Amino acid sequence: MMKHLVDAYLATWNASPAERESLLAEHFAPDGSYTDPLAQVAGRTDLHALVDGVQAQFPGFVFTPVGSVDAHHDRIRFQWGLGPEGAEPVVVGFDVVVLDEDGRIRDVHGFLDKVPS
Repeated sequence: MMKHLVDAYLATWNASPAERESLLAEHFAPDGSYTDPLAQVAGRTDLHALVDGVQAQFPGFVFTPVGSVDAHHDRIRFQWGLGPEGAEPVVVGFDVVVLDEDGRIRDVHGFLDKVPS
C-alpha cells in the first residue's frame, strides 16, 4: 500500500490539471498541507496551484521515484527526482508523508537534496 501511495503522490505532480483534480480528491486529505524550503500550502486548491507552478517552471520534466520507500505507522519517507523523462534528475528531493486515519495524505514535509545552481 505504501508504494501505491508514493506512486499516486508522484503521479499527482506529473498529472494534467484534470487528472490531478481526481488524484488529489482520491489520495489527499481535504485540509492536507505541503511544506518544503520553497513553499508552504494547505488544502487541495493551494496544492493544485503549487503543482501548476512547478510544472510551469520545469516544462517537460517528470517526477520519478529514487530508491526504495520506507514506512512505519502513518509515516512514509522516500526520495524522488525531477528531470527530463529518461534522463538524470536535475532536482532530487526527500519527502516524508503523514497519512490521516483514512489512509490519505495529510501532511508532506519536503527536503531538497540536489538543486540546480
